[in-house]
Amino acid sequence: MKQKIITAEENYKGLDAWIDDVGAKKILLVHDDSLGFQKALKAKLEEIGKKGVGMIGFHEFQPNPLYESVVKGVELFRRESCDAIIAVGGGSAMDVAKCIKLYSNMAGDGADGAYLRQEMVPNSIPFLAMPTTAGTGSEATRYAVIYYDDKKQSVTSEGCIPTTVLLDPSCLKTLPIYQKKATMMDALCHAIESFWSVNSTEESKGYSKAAIVGVLGNMDGYLENTEEGNAGMLMAAHTAGKAINITQTTAGHAMCYKISSLFKSAHGHAAILCDRILYPWMVQNTDRCVDPRGEGYVKRTLDEIAEAMGCADAGAGAEKLNQIFDSLELEVPNATNEQYEALKTSVNPVRLKNHPLALDEESIDKLYHEILR
Repeated sequence: MKQKIITAEENYKGLDAWIDDVGAKKILLVHDDSLGFQKALKAKLEEIGKKGVGMIGFHEFQPNPLYESVVKGVELFRRESCDAIIAVGGGSAMDVAKCIKLYSNMAGDGADGAYLRQEMVPNSIPFLAMPTTAGTGSEATRYAVIYYDDKKQSVTSEGCIPTTVLLDPSCLKTLPIYQKKATMMDALCHAIESFWSVNSTEESKGYSKAAIVGVLGNMDGYLENTEEGNAGMLMAAHTAGKAINITQTTAGHAMCYKISSLFKSAHGHAAILCDRILYPWMVQNTDRCVDPRGEGYVKRTLDEIAEAMGCADAGAGAEKLNQIFDSLELEVPNATNEQYEALKTSVNPVRLKNHPLALDEESIDKLYHEILR
């Protein structure tokens, strides 16, 4: 599916056109707290409302959203007879909106996790997404994550990919600097991990390369909060999302989730902590290759990643990734022996299947001891 990209130019002219094109009369607006900082967008939504298009707000969810919150959103969508969905926010808002779209035409009220057990039937509900961070790339992927009974539920369906994406660089201006750094690193790690994934294709590698070039080329302007830098980073994160939509993530992401929960680090912060150590480890351990394309292919891929970073070879690329991490002055947490024990058994084996080199518990433990203090 080819997504349509629109911008905020000319007072969100593209948004007006989208509403006219899909014939929306009542829209479910799924949003997080970031909407409160988007003055121009809020004014535009009020203007749209005055023209007779209903805008039903839904924000009853939290980071790492619960299945029960999605059920409430489905109930509201049905009760208000909504005919379109707009998602505004970070990854959690996107995930909730995706699941509301998927579950809205399912049977029943979703009690006791019923939607999770039903077969997903595609629907044609118009769905527009506007990311307010440059990191997750969720607006470009077929994946959503929600929690039921304290267990992570990975929802996967082509039917949850937004048909239209609104990229508005002004939404990045008010992000705290730590969040800007962390989300930027999430985008970079998506691009790098997708590049070396066993599931990579020529198409996905094209997206990965473009995303790496985009992140590094716009980093300074983005951190300085220039309009050009913000626009470039937003597009780079979106492009990285298109890459992982094809390949999924690999060991870096599999290893970073427990770091986030143990040390309350932002997701992108935890991801770069892992990938900055994984990259040089991979350069030295290509003999562990499990990619069916062979060790030579993996070596070439690691070099190609470095070339996208403007480096001569994989060794230099790995060094540059560490230099980028150091320049951002992100904290390296201190771990206890008990925490190391919890970390080495926390890794999702499904994501390890996407990694091109074999990892066992011993090597994972050694890597965690390099990742953390």
